[in-house]
Amino acid sequence: TVSEPISFFDQVIRNFDKAASLTSHPAGILEQIKQVNSVIHFCFPIKRDDGSVKVMHGWRAEHSQHKLPTKGGIRYAMTVNEDEVMALAALMTYKCAIVNVPFGGAKGGIRLAAHEYSQGELERITRRYAFELFKKNFIGPGLDVPAPDFGTGPREMAWIADTYASLAPHDINALGCVTAKPVSEGGIAGRVEATGRGVYYGLREVCSIAEDMRALGLSPGLEGKRVVVQGLGNVGYHAAKFLQEEGGAVVVGAVEYEGAIAKPKGIDVEALMAHRRASGSILGFEGATDLASRELGLELDCDILIPAALENAITMDNVPRIKAKIVAEAANGPI
Repeated sequence: TVSEPISFFDQVIRNFDKAASLTSHPAGILEQIKQVNSVIHFCFPIKRDDGSVKVMHGWRAEHSQHKLPTKGGIRYAMTVNEDEVMALAALMTYKCAIVNVPFGGAKGGIRLAAHEYSQGELERITRRYAFELFKKNFIGPGLDVPAPDFGTGPREMAWIADTYASLAPHDINALGCVTAKPVSEGGIAGRVEATGRGVYYGLREVCSIAEDMRALGLSPGLEGKRVVVQGLGNVGYHAAKFLQEEGGAVVVGAVEYEGAIAKPKGIDVEALMAHRRASGSILGFEGATDLASRELGLELDCDILIPAALENAITMDNVPRIKAKIVAEAANGPI
């Protein structure tokens, strides 16, 4: 039977309640922790290159202001809505708390498909979004510090930092209003690959525990482990690259929005990325098989599956067909 979909935020609450039931904290305190403190939704017009006007929808949620600044990415995707930013902001709070990073959780986004806009249009959209956040006190070095997420990167962070600095000329810490700026704009070397590298380190540690590997019928270490990656953006690409180059793992499948491919003997990640840049697709890669649908990519026979795209990749509907022994969540809420 096909399960009834529940909202992303409700999924987060359900997992929170499951974990909280194992603690002795008062119900009222737990109820407060669950709440999203502040959410803003605004609309603004943008003039497109052809002279037409398009109304954009943007959001920012600050789940918890118990530690400042709040921290969380800005997403450019057609899926962006209030429920999604609330859920992602809550997950940011819990992620920071679990690893003892003293930030509250936040998240933002604009509903758009980035590939449908020119660079000039994206700059106008991004700067106007930053202006709206500033005007409503939803951005600032000690207040709320965005970062890249799906559809955004160092370029967008540079636009936001520049916009904020022009609006707050007396703020000596103005460039601290976002993280993941280009190195030339005050960013930190190594930031671009940090998330994917972190996925690699996490898997390296997990696979080093012999008794856990024995329980899965696997040998210790990453060497020779068969990996499937969903999403070859910043996170998925670097995770696959480090697993292949430093861990000796074999990338046997890749999934992107245009489709999925399989190559049991191993995919050279750099060669695949070059093929995608040249052709605009991972399909048709030399020596690989194009699968009938991208969903089938998640169901490939492998040792490690890395969902590094959007939420809800693995659901009650497809989980019985997932063959991976280890799922490394490199996206936000992919299960």
